[in-house]
Amino acid sequence: MWQWFSQLVADRNGRWGWPSSRVLRWTGFGGGVLLAVAVLVGPSTPGASMLALAGGVGGVGLVVLCWVLLPLGRELPGAGWLKWTVALWCLPLLAVPALFSGDVSSYLAQGEIAARGLDPNTVGPLDGLGAGSAIVERVSGYWQNTPSPYGPLFGAVERVIAQLCGGNPVAGLVLHRLVEVLALVLIVWALPRLAARVGVSPRVALWLGALNPLVLWHLVAGAHNDALMLGLMLAGTALAFDALADKVRWWPLTAGVVLIALGAEVKLPALVALAAVGTALAQRRGARLGDFLLAGAGMVAGFAVVSVLVSLATGLGFGWISALGASGQVNSWMAPTNWFGFLIGGIGSLFGAHLTQSMIGVGRIIGYVVSAAGIALVLRRQWTGRIDEVRSLGLMLALLVVFGPAVQPWYLLWAVLPLAASLPSGRARNWLVALSAVFAVVLPPRGGNFAGHVGLLIAGYAIAVAFVVGAFLVLRRMNRATPVSVGGGAGTTPSRTPPDAAPPS
Repeated sequence: MWQWFSQLVADRNGRWGWPSSRVLRWTGFGGGVLLAVAVLVGPSTPGASMLALAGGVGGVGLVVLCWVLLPLGRELPGAGWLKWTVALWCLPLLAVPALFSGDVSSYLAQGEIAARGLDPNTVGPLDGLGAGSAIVERVSGYWQNTPSPYGPLFGAVERVIAQLCGGNPVAGLVLHRLVEVLALVLIVWALPRLAARVGVSPRVALWLGALNPLVLWHLVAGAHNDALMLGLMLAGTALAFDALADKVRWWPLTAGVVLIALGAEVKLPALVALAAVGTALAQRRGARLGDFLLAGAGMVAGFAVVSVLVSLATGLGFGWISALGASGQVNSWMAPTNWFGFLIGGIGSLFGAHLTQSMIGVGRIIGYVVSAAGIALVLRRQWTGRIDEVRSLGLMLALLVVFGPAVQPWYLLWAVLPLAASLPSGRARNWLVALSAVFAVVLPPRGGNFAGHVGLLIAGYAIAVAFVVGAFLVLRRMNRATPVSVGGGAGTTPSRTPPDAAPPS
């Protein structure tokens, strides 16, 4: 794949000639501005404006293009430059309505339920607020009867925001986005530290992780609470691993465990970070079975204590435990475990049998078993030193995503961020880049149902593709006078392996 791409972007003399990182930075910013303008100027209903759709998708594609091209020069810029670029590319997205998903409307409804003294983990928006509520009208029909699947920490955040914004959806979005941007700061802080821990370039971790278009689209523009979960989890993991670097430093380790547990009080998948930390602690203590069991018991106890304290302190109680599977009530077509049910159900329908839902249940059970077995295998490989602890975390989260009952594009970030800080240069990292780029462009910015507007969707994407290809050709011709080789010397023949874009790690 990379060989094909290197041939595509090289000139006829086999040389690389890309614009400077500064040009790519501002071109990417321009893509974000184009996306914002298309969203703000164009109508919000699908099918209303082909040019608005094309402009939005074109802006998305331009940002993705600049992100992919950034490491193709001599080397990536420094960490400070990358952090400021993250901030710059986020800036236009702070002025737009929620993009790619309407989940923030569910957050606002759940917060209003909690503000009224009800339990959002047991009461759905329709039952809690009534059919005439303007807040409920903005919630997707899929989720109007669904209780909150989130932990008590996020429930408390939702409640505070509901109390502050007084039912104003714009103010609510701004406050939720502010929370997720602050969580992104934690991610930016943690990724270089995790990368340095396992010998990967911190600059690569920032480029592939924090600057990833999926982060921009879903954690910032979409204001998903996954940002808060990931920020707390990664910051806690970085603290905990640093505490195990030389001798065991118990207070920083405890602080890391508490942060990870708080991340799990937002969304439960963060809990697997405690498994990675517990295994690293067992290694540090001697790598005996007793060390492993004792460390595991300590992690479980730490999570239990934090859960009890947060549940009681927020006043939301323990209803969140029974609501953990609420997000799986809708049959996600992206979840591989559901494909089994769709396939068997479709075949059964030809013969008058209604098997879809029962077979989806079977597929999910298989997914749970495969996830558990895969996590056990990953932890064993970490325990025996065959993989590092950060990659172990990324692989466990990847298993939860692939074999979970529900999959959304932003769920990929659970695995992408720790893998960005742990994968060395090579095929695996290239596939991670490709996967991120593809999933960053598959959803229209405003989402919606295009069932009656398929032609418009195709035309809008076609115009956007033509625009991005034109931008690619313009960028390809820039700086031809001073081409840059993959290997480092100007004018030399490029290497056929992807550049690490940083000094060897």
